[in-house]
Amino acid sequence: MVEAKEYAKGDFTVVWKAEKCVHAGECVKRLPEVYNPKERPWIKPENASVEALKKQIDACPSGALSYK
Repeated sequence: MVEAKEYAKGDFTVVWKAEKCVHAGECVKRLPEVYNPKERPWIKPENASVEALKKQIDACPSGALSYK
C-alpha cells in the first residue's frame, strides 16, 4: 500500500503519495510558493487559494498529488 502524507488548509487537504511521484516538477513549476522540495514541510497549501491548488493538482501527471 502506498503511504500518503496530508497537508491541510482548513477543510481542504492536499494528499501526496511519494511512491507514485515521477518528479515531473509540475507542482513546483506551477505553484513554487506552495511546493519547495528543499524545505520541510515541502508542501505549504496555505500559500495559495483552493482553486489554484485544485488546478495544479489536477495537472499532476503521475497522480501522486490529490485532494480531499
